[in-house]
Amino acid sequence: MEVTKKRIIDAAIIVFNNDPSGTLDMVADKAEVTPRTLYRYFKDRKILLEACRQEMALTCKAAMNAAFEASTVPLKQLELTLYAGIDCGSKYAFFDKTYQRSDYQPSAGNEENREYDDINSRWLALIIALQKQDIITSELTPEWIYELFSGMINTTLRSISSGNVAPNNIKKFAWYSFSKSIGIS
Repeated sequence: MEVTKKRIIDAAIIVFNNDPSGTLDMVADKAEVTPRTLYRYFKDRKILLEACRQEMALTCKAAMNAAFEASTVPLKQLELTLYAGIDCGSKYAFFDKTYQRSDYQPSAGNEENREYDDINSRWLALIIALQKQDIITSELTPEWIYELFSGMINTTLRSISSGNVAPNNIKKFAWYSFSKSIGIS
């Protein structure tokens, strides 16, 4: 992908994650390109959003799959998926928001939705397996645990942005907080 186009997409993910009604001019400013340059690559917001979704699906899917493949120990896989979400940064946050919106339909005949569903199903199956092994509390539903997971990633990203937490402690704090919230001792 051309460097300028990628910079525009990365800027759009940040802008739209922070402000869903953000304008293309805001994206151009964030990408440090002129609005004319942005329009050369993306004729309208819908086309840019679609490019963002494709970039996020590709990046986040690869990171999550790598996390699952890095270990055969389910608890370690869970920890690594949290780190993968954090490493994806605003891409994960926007990816998650995009697919949590009310008009999203699971596997609605579209490859991106199917990829999201595959990752989500794999993650939920991991949670269920850990609950059956009594590693995670069964008092919480897998869906609730997913909300905690997404919330922890977003909290971590805000902490990174604020600079209030030492960068070398971020992942350790995120895992500690998340693991305790789901009953891991």
